[in-house]
Amino acid sequence: MNNAIRSEQIESNEPVDTDLDAVSEVEEGIREFVRNDIAYLRRPVAVSAPEATLDPGAEATVNNVNSLIHRVAGTSVSEIEKLISELEALRELLHAEGQRVQREISGYAHLSQAAMKSTRMIADNVQQWKRAADGLRNS
Repeated sequence: MNNAIRSEQIESNEPVDTDLDAVSEVEEGIREFVRNDIAYLRRPVAVSAPEATLDPGAEATVNNVNSLIHRVAGTSVSEIEKLISELEALRELLHAEGQRVQREISGYAHLSQAAMKSTRMIADNVQQWKRAADGLRNS
């Protein structure tokens, strides 16, 4: 309750804004709806009483609140779905790039092994030639 008083004091000090007015109207509608809903729940229920219907003002408020919730939720849901699809696309891209990097690393590993084998073969051949050359010099 203290917050409600504080927010009303803040609102009275600020210049009037049309968006603020709309928000205030919606908040007031929600408050009224909640008050009516709570009052409805606190009423004793008659066993044989027909179903109670909302008065036209409360019904209009409920429809306005429902409309607002659908608009806000619809926008949020569409944004979340868009974000999910973007994240899925990024996941697929990262997966494909990860596989490409693994293939590149594997290729470099095979190339490195082949280079090591070639280097060993060259070193062995040079050693044999050196021995042969040393043998010819010593003879």
